[in-house]
Amino acid sequence: MSKKKNQHVVPHKNGWAVKGAGNKKATKVTRTKKEAENIARQIAKNQKSEVVIHNKKGKIIDKDSYGNDPYPPKDKKF
Repeated sequence: MSKKKNQHVVPHKNGWAVKGAGNKKATKVTRTKKEAENIARQIAKNQKSEVVIHNKKGKIIDKDSYGNDPYPPKDKKF
């Protein structure tokens, strides 16, 4: 069984990248942030992990959990 890793959407020299937590290499590089977010969400749903979205400067701006969260936030976005 693969280890559950949070998926980070981070800036990349060629656009945006999806990276598993702790990975040096990107899982996928896309032209747009939206594409990277969609890919990261798919992976996180499959692994029951979390998506962490960064801005262009690398600061975390959003998180979404797709795992077994004992204290889920009242997320009004979706």
